[in-house]
Amino acid sequence: MPSLTIRLFGKFSAEVDGQRLPGIDGGKLQELFSYLLLNHSRPHSREVLASMLWGDCPTTQSKKYLRQALWQLQTALGGSEPKLLSPLLVVDTDWVNVNSDADYWFDVFEFERSFGEAQGTTGQHFDPDTATRVSKAVELYRGELLEGCYDDWCLVERERLQNMYLMMLDKLMSYSEAAKRYDEGIGYGSRILGCDRAREHTHRRLMRIYYLAGDRTSALRQYDRCVTALKEELGVRPARKTANLFEQIRSDQFTDGTSVLDSGGAVPNSQIREALGRLRQVKTALVDFHRQIKHDIQALEVLLKGKRDGS
Repeated sequence: MPSLTIRLFGKFSAEVDGQRLPGIDGGKLQELFSYLLLNHSRPHSREVLASMLWGDCPTTQSKKYLRQALWQLQTALGGSEPKLLSPLLVVDTDWVNVNSDADYWFDVFEFERSFGEAQGTTGQHFDPDTATRVSKAVELYRGELLEGCYDDWCLVERERLQNMYLMMLDKLMSYSEAAKRYDEGIGYGSRILGCDRAREHTHRRLMRIYYLAGDRTSALRQYDRCVTALKEELGVRPARKTANLFEQIRSDQFTDGTSVLDSGGAVPNSQIREALGRLRQVKTALVDFHRQIKHDIQALEVLLKGKRDGS
């Protein structure tokens, strides 16, 4: 039985038994195939698929292009040697879906499965097996989803998967810090900042890890990189928490590598009251804002009605 391997992270790749699967080279063909795979859990209307991928064309033409693309996909998948045990795509008059019984390996599916297994567990509470599975999952992320594709549906999926990638890296960073595997933690942090250089939480954690690893100079330099990134990307200064950490490291008075909130320990009542007060202020502001919007809507409706009656 052949082994079909499909990768969508980075450049599109489809292989059977290690050999490139021919016949899926066109941009739209790859986009259609990728969209079906990313949404493999449900059937798709042919009319919706045609409109989504060939929306600039008349309906008749877009449906023709879809028919041709589906035929090409089925030919490419069905023409592999040896033959696939079960067809990957199920196509009928009105619907298209991925066959749940088909045998194939899909990088995004494996990536999402590992993310789901890690949900609900903080990184510092990972056991070694969980950490290993998550670290293997992040290695699947060879680059952004379908590099070179800029359709709306792809951009949405790309951002969703990148956020999952960053969350898994953040958990691995926490695990590495808790396990005193500082070099690994620094590596994960660098990968996070490679995607989002203004992620202040990551800068702060890197400062801690560098210091705990005995590299005070790198910890201080990380703060400088944080200041630059926040200024250039967002036009803001670091948060007070980040500045306080910098002062503790600079004065060599930093003794605890994990903040109260990061460690999962008990939060002092003073902090709880302070946070609760801020939330109540936000709630009051939102209520006032809602009232103002309601008032403005009513005023505009009255004005509009008056103009209609006048005409």
